Amino acid sequence: MRINRLHVGAPAVRAILLAFSLLPAAAFAQAAAVAAPASSTWWLWPLGLFAACFVMGIIAVPAGIGGGTLFVPIVGSFFPFHLDFVRGAGLMVALASALSAGPTLLRSGLGSLRLTLPLALLASASSIGGAVIGLAMSPALVQTLLGCVVLAIVVLMVMSRRSEFPVVERPDALSQALGLHGFFVDGASGRTVHWQVHRTVPGLLTFLAIGVLAGMFGIGAGWANVPALNLLLGAPLKVAAGTSGVVLSLVDSSASWVYLHRGAVLPMIAVPSVLGMMLGARLGVRLLDRLDGRVIRSMVIGVLLFAGLRSLLKGTGLWA
Repeated sequence: MRINRLHVGAPAVRAILLAFSLLPAAAFAQAAAVAAPASSTWWLWPLGLFAACFVMGIIAVPAGIGGGTLFVPIVGSFFPFHLDFVRGAGLMVALASALSAGPTLLRSGLGSLRLTLPLALLASASSIGGAVIGLAMSPALVQTLLGCVVLAIVVLMVMSRRSEFPVVERPDALSQALGLHGFFVDGASGRTVHWQVHRTVPGLLTFLAIGVLAGMFGIGAGWANVPALNLLLGAPLKVAAGTSGVVLSLVDSSASWVYLHRGAVLPMIAVPSVLGMMLGARLGVRLLDRLDGRVIRSMVIGVLLFAGLRSLLKGTGLWA
């Protein structure tokens, strides 16, 4: 398939650079809608969407969260798209990122297929139900609930104290029966780390609830997968992050079929979003070692706090 190159002049370049900040990109898109008729400026929306998603992709990698976690609250609050289409595109964004990283994670041993399958089985089934529930709800109610969930994510990110190598003295009977253990070579220290998990039943129930939220709001579930795997099940942080990526590839693919079947995936929204997020993520991976993770984490918390409040106020009608 041939892709035509787009040559952009200096004024457009300045507009794109302005849009490379998440919230200014949203303001730029809203101002363009007021200043000119929709028929003559429709192309600004995909362009602004690509620019915003490019920045989200750069931020999401060092912050350790899925792109869908940033995509849905920001695009749903500041772009003039129906929330159903935004959630459908959000699942596509999270799915594309997870599929591109999945094989590498499995080959490196950071993603465990044994640990993925039982968790993804429950989360995939519940994500289908969550998608059906979400599409049946009114946009105002979804916006309100989405704002509450995003604010809960902020609290989770602020309060969580992740342990890089949790101590699991004794695995439970179910984890032993399912063979939920393994090892990986830690690139930082060069040593081989053997791991096992416990509290398997509470972990399975947690992923059942995570799947509902992932399908209902289209935000993926990396923000919840990693703390659940690390803090609840006791998997090492790197295994939790790697396994979360593999789980996302299965859960998001299940929920996305519901949105595809209902016609809630528009190419004009999904294509620039996926392209921008994937390109930004590639750059984020290269800059991962150079960026201060604490600064990126604080910036993500600030953006999510603002987007969550915006979604909550928009859903309740206090900020149209």
